[in-house]
Amino acid sequence: MLGFLKNPVVVTAEINLNLVVLTVMGLISRLWGLSYPRAVVFDEVYYGQFVSLYMKRIFFVDDSGPPLGHMLLALGGYLGGFDGNFLWNRIGAEYSINVPVWSLRFLPALAGALCIPLAYQILVELQFSHCAALGAALLILLENALITQSRFMLLESILIAFILLAVLSYLKFYNLQKHSSFSGRWWFWLLLTGVACSCAVGVKYMGLFTYMLLLAIAGLHFWHMLGDRNLSNVGGLSLRKACMSEFSMFFQVSLACHFLARGLTLLVIPVAMYLSFFYVHLTLLYRSGPHDQIMTSAFQASLEGGLARITQGQPLEVAYGSQITLRNVLGKPMQCWLHSHTNTYPIRYENGRGSSHQQQVTCYPFKDVNNWWIVKDPGMQQLVVSNPPRPVRHGHIVQLVHGITTRYLNTHDVAAPLSPHSQEVSCYIDYNISMPAQNLWRVEIVNRESDTDVWKTILSEVRFVHVNTSAVLKLSGASLPEWGYRQLEVVGEKLSKGYHQSMVWNVEEHRYGKSQEQKEREVELHSPTRMDISKNLSFMAKFTELQWKILTLKNEDTEHKYSSSALDWITMDTNIAYWLHPTSGAQIHLLGNVCTWASANIAAVVYVCLSLWYLIRRRRKIYDIPEDAWQLWVSAGQICVGGWVVNYLPFFLMEKTLFLYHYLPALTFQILLIPIVLQHLSDHLCRSLLSKSMFNALIVAWFSSVCFAYRTFSPVTYGEPLSVAELKELRWKDSWNILIRKQ
Repeated sequence: MLGFLKNPVVVTAEINLNLVVLTVMGLISRLWGLSYPRAVVFDEVYYGQFVSLYMKRIFFVDDSGPPLGHMLLALGGYLGGFDGNFLWNRIGAEYSINVPVWSLRFLPALAGALCIPLAYQILVELQFSHCAALGAALLILLENALITQSRFMLLESILIAFILLAVLSYLKFYNLQKHSSFSGRWWFWLLLTGVACSCAVGVKYMGLFTYMLLLAIAGLHFWHMLGDRNLSNVGGLSLRKACMSEFSMFFQVSLACHFLARGLTLLVIPVAMYLSFFYVHLTLLYRSGPHDQIMTSAFQASLEGGLARITQGQPLEVAYGSQITLRNVLGKPMQCWLHSHTNTYPIRYENGRGSSHQQQVTCYPFKDVNNWWIVKDPGMQQLVVSNPPRPVRHGHIVQLVHGITTRYLNTHDVAAPLSPHSQEVSCYIDYNISMPAQNLWRVEIVNRESDTDVWKTILSEVRFVHVNTSAVLKLSGASLPEWGYRQLEVVGEKLSKGYHQSMVWNVEEHRYGKSQEQKEREVELHSPTRMDISKNLSFMAKFTELQWKILTLKNEDTEHKYSSSALDWITMDTNIAYWLHPTSGAQIHLLGNVCTWASANIAAVVYVCLSLWYLIRRRRKIYDIPEDAWQLWVSAGQICVGGWVVNYLPFFLMEKTLFLYHYLPALTFQILLIPIVLQHLSDHLCRSLLSKSMFNALIVAWFSSVCFAYRTFSPVTYGEPLSVAELKELRWKDSWNILIRKQ
């Protein structure tokens, strides 16, 4: 019974020592001296602010991309015990003792180190030799720019790691397709492809380029499957059992299962994961913060503190007699509220045009008692809410009475102060000069679900259409002169086209009016609101708004000292000074390995030229290389050349400030192409033993130059002290900005 104990339990495992050694070397190159310098390095000043906000659970919006990368950086800070208390105000500022520098930089460095074994495995899965795979990994290992970018609290190394993981996972899945469809490993690698793609997009939108490339390749492979009559199993079932006799080849159960599997793992799961990144982001950041003002009132009210403190418990339904403040939805050039004050428009403007001399109506960028308005029923005189309240619905006619001055919102056929093609908006004063009041407005709820919707606090977005002239109340955005206190102009837009956000308003603060007497009402307008109705937004509503803000919010791009054009990247005509020691000559630059960059460009040109040559020859039925070698060559080009193209060419269409580090994902694919081209030349163009020997000698000399360039620039990669003479020797190009202190 216990006979099995007579023999030892033996576990055998295959260990690829190449992978082990490469991984260890990658970890050493990226993690060595990671806490140095203990000062803010370049964009750490930018990402560090977000890490601090995560630690304090304060909401923010970053227009550079989705939140996964920021959350991973924050995870490093959380694991290191960071409390978020550091002022990220300038590059070079010394970190205080409470900042866990090593922990904050660890995840980007780890991702950078993992790129090396990933590069090795990608070439192995592309069916190239282990020697070529080793060469690709070593080139990634010795690339100075990739080392620099991965050793600090930056996102590019994490992005590249997820991109390479997605490519490797898809290649493993594809290679299993021929003999292990729907096996556990097959499902694992297909699922990991979708997960890695989603993570790449979640770190930076640049990851979308590689994701689309893999979707295109997967679609091409599936198209080839449609004509494969040897497709013979679905989870082990024979073709005869798997197919329904009534359907043609395109409707085989096996093909349907393959299609659904790819749709689930490459489309549905990535979308679900992408949503989950925002869900975690919004769950963590529940407190009001400095970026609230760019969000809608409903979003602001869902955050703890800030506007939520003011609006918590307000009445939900706007009724006749309600006291409200109206915020313009556009929020540009700044958030502002419909406002009036006792001052009137000047009788004549600087250009000689006349005005109505009525009471000014503006949009004021600060909370003020003069922002309050009373919703009045035109058929009744009372300015209080009846019992029960009579709600205002879409299409109802109202009058808006300014709370402090009790004058009615009005517009008429008089040119606006700064927008002469639009109507002036004012609060009506009866001068008894044959200019009657025109103060009736129709409420149109833009985001209504039906034509009987009730006007709701915060949630409803409304337009006010003037009954007499059909003009729409609109924020022009122009700043009034001194007589208007530089407040923003509000006009009646006579030619309304669609629902532009400048014409849309929402009720932000709201109370039910109780005082008919003016003095009592003024006291009421100064008091806070107190009622209890929740206005929490759903996750999808918050996600949709936040996603739209990320995509549309653009900071004013200013010319940066180290910005560059996409054309400068190919030949590395530019660099970026990341850090400078305050006293010594030690400095860190984003500067690539010159030999590697030049070799990558040459490899790309050689690949394109050879491919065109082969295509022309094959068209003439001349086959210079075997068919399997041709398919291998094409597959490598789809991944490497395709990866370079989709990660580089889109930058020519982008209207944003560009930096050299934007090129690193494209460069990584180009580096993978170098050993592919070298192996192809060795296998198919070097026919004799002598030519192969000479070619191998050239490769050794070339790789020695790569190592020499790496060692030459490693002082500015790791921040080693250098003398003035040594710094001058590093300026291989006049366009490089190597910082040299004046003696």
